[in-house]
Amino acid sequence: MLRWAAIFFVIALIAALFGFGGIASGAAEIAKILFYIFVIVFVVTLLLGAFRR
Repeated sequence: MLRWAAIFFVIALIAALFGFGGIASGAAEIAKILFYIFVIVFVVTLLLGAFRR
């Protein structure tokens, strides 16, 4: 999931570089959402691993 967030971030940077503001903002929003989902899943997995032991 972090890989997909990085891919959309790169797409957003390239689109912004070429002046496509709408595509850049859309790709940046998708990257942001995927990153937050990754962080939430990581924290939940970390806590479940800590409490399991």
